[in-house]
Amino acid sequence: MAYVTGMIASYYDTKSVILCLGITALVCLAVTLFSFQTKVDFTSCHGLLFTLVMVLLFSGLFLVVLIPFQYMPWLHVIYAVLGAIVFTLFLAFDTQMLIGNRRNALSPEEYIFGALNIYLDIIYIFTFLLQLFGTSQN
Repeated sequence: MAYVTGMIASYYDTKSVILCLGITALVCLAVTLFSFQTKVDFTSCHGLLFTLVMVLLFSGLFLVVLIPFQYMPWLHVIYAVLGAIVFTLFLAFDTQMLIGNRRNALSPEEYIFGALNIYLDIIYIFTFLLQLFGTSQN
């Protein structure tokens, strides 16, 4: 996954990749701090997260069909913003699942699975932010 993300990032300008990396780090730090101290329980939001992922999936399929006929940049921006928001919510969900002491939690045997989920959430947040803020190389 890191190799593929590096290949995708190689098509973008270095400044925009570093900007997206910094934004991703700040978002991850803020979400992690929020997940540690909040009383809001994201681990009981399975239905909401599933619905948001389905909206993301169907809007992505809609864009794949629509883009060959006429490119609409505002649709691409909406898709990137929606993806970044959805995977930020998933980051809060997975962080609280790993921390425990909520309605749902991971057992100590599943901590590697939880860490991989958090890693994938961070990678997806980075790629959606790169779609949003990235400028291609000349």
